[in-house]
Amino acid sequence: FNKMQVDIDNIIKLAWSDKVSFEEINRIHGLTESEVIKLMRRNLKSRSFKLWRKRVSGRTRKHEKKRKLSEKTFKLENYV
Repeated sequence: FNKMQVDIDNIIKLAWSDKVSFEEINRIHGLTESEVIKLMRRNLKSRSFKLWRKRVSGRTRKHEKKRKLSEKTFKLENYV
């Protein structure tokens, strides 16, 4: 694997995770929510992308501003 593919794989893994917000992905990889959505659309099969979008649409956990303050903090080393 080259560095770019490893980054894409990691972004996909982070995006699927319920515990990782779009803001956290932005801090780690510099991608906005819309850029993550585009990356997922390009790199997942159509059915997988639709399942992912259904899963994350409206989820408060994917947006830090909507989360409860009492939640555990995200640890990058658990996902890399």
